[in-house]
Amino acid sequence: MYVDNTVSANMADEGLHPPEHPWSHNGPLSTYDHAAIRRGFQVYQEVCSACHSLDRIAWRNLIGVSHTEDEVKALAEEHQYVDGPDENGDMFERPGKPSDYMPRPYANDEAARAGNAGALPPDLSLMTKARHGGADYVFALLTGYMDPPGGVEVREGLNYNPYFPGGAIAMARVLFDGLVEYEDGTPATTSQMAKDVSTFLSWAAEPEHDERKKMGMKATVIITGLLAMSLWLKRFKFATIKTRKVVYNPPK
Repeated sequence: MYVDNTVSANMADEGLHPPEHPWSHNGPLSTYDHAAIRRGFQVYQEVCSACHSLDRIAWRNLIGVSHTEDEVKALAEEHQYVDGPDENGDMFERPGKPSDYMPRPYANDEAARAGNAGALPPDLSLMTKARHGGADYVFALLTGYMDPPGGVEVREGLNYNPYFPGGAIAMARVLFDGLVEYEDGTPATTSQMAKDVSTFLSWAAEPEHDERKKMGMKATVIITGLLAMSLWLKRFKFATIKTRKVVYNPPK
């Protein structure tokens, strides 16, 4: 009963449970699809970043994962950051650097609510960790928009999505076939873009994923070798003790 218990305090469980998908990084020895991360970043940058922030990811985090250092520098320099103060005590704007964190679409939460009819777009840095189902939930949500079934009414300004708790979500459908043009020629279907951005957000929530598995493999090899050596040493040390013959010669 404990293992099969479906009761949860997670509000996401009130929505339709997302189906499971065979993500390439779910295996114990598998890593992220880095081509998908690059495509997913493009989807985030061209579609999602208009409303959603990515506060915990700096430009430098992309180096060696989906982009080269020169590409990251070029991406960062496209944005202006407030810095300072200078020698006169004034703040100034400068081009972005790889050490800067990705810019927020709104200055504060109040501005975000004002620009989205009162709804606050959540930060996506830890979205796949914060929602039950992880990447499956994100994929299902992005592809699950539909007309409400009979008997279900959605008030004006909201959209029906069975994977969202309550079924009514302020965010409208944002992914449509051909919305972006992938530089590698991959067809930009709705499901492909949803899969890529879900992979990107999985990486954003756990950038150390690949390195953690590599360290795990190294630790497994080392521990296995040490275990074999300890068994051999134990056998070597106790061989004379376990094979000795004790003879009792009673006094005559």
